[in-house]
Amino acid sequence: MPFLLSLALAGGAAMVQPDPLDARAPVPPARHAPIFKPRPGDTPPGDWKQANDAVLKAGGWKAYAREAAASEPKR
Repeated sequence: MPFLLSLALAGGAAMVQPDPLDARAPVPPARHAPIFKPRPGDTPPGDWKQANDAVLKAGGWKAYAREAAASEPKR
C-alpha cells in the first residue's frame, strides 16, 4: 500500500529505468564539458595533421632528440 500512495503523491508517473543488461536499451547521448577554461593569450589548439606534418618536415622526433642532446652540457 505505501507504494501506491507514493505513486499517487508523485502524480501517478513512475520513472521507468531501462534494464542495464539490455544491449538494445536506449542510452542518453554523451556530453563533453571541458574542465579547463582557456586563459587570455592562450593559443587555441591547431590542426593535429598540420602539426604532425611540421614535425615530419623537421626530421621527426629524432631531430628533436638530437637538438635536445646537443644543448645538454657535457659532463
